[in-house]
Amino acid sequence: MDEKYMKMFYISTLFLLTTLGTVLRAEQHEVHNFTDVVKLVSKSTIAIAIDAPIKHSSPRVLGTGFVVADGHFAITNYHVVSEDLDPTIVENYVVLSGQGSVVKKIRAEVVKIDPKHDLALLKLDSPLNALELGSEELMLPGSEVALTGFPIGAILGLYPATHRGYISAITPDAIPASNSNQLTIEMMNRLQNVSLIYQLDAIAYPGNSGSPLYSPTTGEVIGVINKVLVKDTKESALSSPTGISYAIPVKYVHNLIRDVKN
Repeated sequence: MDEKYMKMFYISTLFLLTTLGTVLRAEQHEVHNFTDVVKLVSKSTIAIAIDAPIKHSSPRVLGTGFVVADGHFAITNYHVVSEDLDPTIVENYVVLSGQGSVVKKIRAEVVKIDPKHDLALLKLDSPLNALELGSEELMLPGSEVALTGFPIGAILGLYPATHRGYISAITPDAIPASNSNQLTIEMMNRLQNVSLIYQLDAIAYPGNSGSPLYSPTTGEVIGVINKVLVKDTKESALSSPTGISYAIPVKYVHNLIRDVKN
């Protein structure tokens, strides 16, 4: 092959490789488009509520949750469903799925709890679309994350809100105190048998309790939002959020589901 044809061959090969790379990048962008991931996650993100027609005209939203396993189960925080139901009236935990005023109400039963890690597993009367759970291995600080939930409940209707940030640290599961005088016995006891959780540089609000923390590229759940750092009062968390939130690693969700299946 002479020099002219060799040069044409190399140019053609380079063009084909460049074109292929552009196509692959476009396909990758399409598969991992963040707006598509949010849409997917939002379909499986639910509001956790108490339905008591005698007390309330509509279900009282307590927090957020998300659907797992075969679609018949949901995960939320234990503190969201720790309220005792009144046995003298018709009162049930329910999940609300949908958006705006078009909402499906499904009865739910708390079947397993993990108070130490602030998790609860609910069984649903009818199935919904489930999210995929990520690896049980801890993500590294600096990893990008997103969360979707209902930060102010259902005041304006159910409209899932999404926030994005990153894991800033992996820390012991103890509520921060500004000085030693604020440390309680409960907090000290927890430090004796500590679990590691994610500290996030991401905005969350009290209504986000139970929200899925997930990968913005795959939608796989990597944790569960369970608390936010509040500077003053609960109201200040809405008007002036600190931007510091905490999440329970997904490995404890895996454990909860395994316990039920076994």
